[in-house]
Amino acid sequence: MTAPVATLSDARLSLAGNAGRVDILKGISLKIARGETLGLVGPSGSGKSSLLMLLGGLERATGGTVEVLGRDLTAMGEDALARFRRNHMGVVFQSFHLIPTMTALENVATPLELAGVADAFDRAAAELDAMGLGPRSGHYPSQLSGGEQQRVALARAAAPRPDILLADEPTGNLDGTTGAAIMDLLFGLRDRHGATLVLVTHAPDLAARCDRVIELVDGTLAPRAKAAE
Repeated sequence: MTAPVATLSDARLSLAGNAGRVDILKGISLKIARGETLGLVGPSGSGKSSLLMLLGGLERATGGTVEVLGRDLTAMGEDALARFRRNHMGVVFQSFHLIPTMTALENVATPLELAGVADAFDRAAAELDAMGLGPRSGHYPSQLSGGEQQRVALARAAAPRPDILLADEPTGNLDGTTGAAIMDLLFGLRDRHGATLVLVTHAPDLAARCDRVIELVDGTLAPRAKAAE
């Protein structure tokens, strides 16, 4: 049996707030299969994005363990986490997080250059072409529509050929038609590169496209999610 790409064991996340400690995730145990598409759903504030951040090493669990690709993220330092993310993960957010002073091509190529990829600009250009943005590769973010900016963000996430794609409400700032096109591209990336996809969404139709859907409620897995592990 193929080892899971990620395993969370009693993972917890608590943060300090003005009124004291806030328990955001309350003991999440979950396995994610290699190549799976997993949808995370639930009401606002249920912990969906926080769970995604734990998987990406962008938040550190305050209890339990988070193991990804055989590495315990809770035992890694910040520099090691950053290298691990760069080498193995692609992350797409609701906000595009593009660098405004860089062209689309530079936004995609620069992380590859920093990772020591020799053909960074050629690979970046190929990903932008795959997103239908070849003619727009020399444009700056301010010259692109919201959908085009999100396609640049997708190209940036996919260009390193990540093992895992993490997407946090990637269509949240887009209209329905543009959002549907972005989701087609995101699932296409999964198919093209064979990456595991973990998707946070409020949209039932998008969640329905995933191999499995789990629901979070108040920082815990809903009963149907537990049954699906």
